[in-house]
Amino acid sequence: MMHQQDLFESEAARSLLDQLLDDSRLYHSSADYLELLDFVVNLRNFAPFNAMLLQIQKPGLSYAASALDWSERFNRRPKRDARPLLILWPFGPVALVYDVQDTEGDPLPADVSFFQASGEITAERMQGFLQLMERKGIKHHYFDGGEGHAGSIEVTQAPPESMGMRTKGVKKKTEKPSEYLMRLNKNHEPNVQFSTLAHELGHLLLGHLGSDERLSIPARPLPMNHAQMELEAESFAYLACRRNGVECKSQTYLADYVKQHTNIESLDIYQVLRAVGQMELMLKLTAHTRYERPKIKR
Repeated sequence: MMHQQDLFESEAARSLLDQLLDDSRLYHSSADYLELLDFVVNLRNFAPFNAMLLQIQKPGLSYAASALDWSERFNRRPKRDARPLLILWPFGPVALVYDVQDTEGDPLPADVSFFQASGEITAERMQGFLQLMERKGIKHHYFDGGEGHAGSIEVTQAPPESMGMRTKGVKKKTEKPSEYLMRLNKNHEPNVQFSTLAHELGHLLLGHLGSDERLSIPARPLPMNHAQMELEAESFAYLACRRNGVECKSQTYLADYVKQHTNIESLDIYQVLRAVGQMELMLKLTAHTRYERPKIKR
């Protein structure tokens, strides 16, 4: 079965986003970019890429969900002339969702929110995240460090060469799968450790350590300097943390960046959103809106 992440890694998804951004001239300023990140933070029931598509179609929408979710969870339905919004999904190629303003039915509960995070980050939850990462070949080590040393990530076993470079497309039996080592400060609180985990995992999934076919980490065609990689990793951490109720230093970093820069031409928004979605799937952090399978006419 195709996962949502597989769809967002396709050339079609990449071309769609590039055309949308070029045609609309959206998100070329640092202030607009931060506004987009905040919107993606709020719309937690959608994968980051789809949240961006919704922001482009209807800026500032509050809640959105599929007709199935509106019906089963809230006994509401789209209005007769409601205009659906399009998102990408594996079985579609598109699915329809509706803004709360375009639905009718029972009143929403006073405490309803699609924006709830998945709970406090505890030592037990951190251990669960690390176990899930181990399954992907990302090992960890806790070190005894001072307050200013949060962590790092490194390649300990380089990925085998890509399928396209192998002789006749056959993988050699002697090739070992890639492995990575993430170091985390054992003296930090779990929330801080999660923030560090997000930042370092961002470097990995954004391809800053190189491509890895097994982990669906793309090769980045243009070399990036340290400042560009840090901006991407901080953006990644900002989304990953705030979508899960964790405050992190990335908020200050990005706020300062907006003050000092007027454009973000060197930033690849697609890769940031793709990678955050990949992390959420890897660590089982998501509870996305459900959709009905499309009916195929015969």
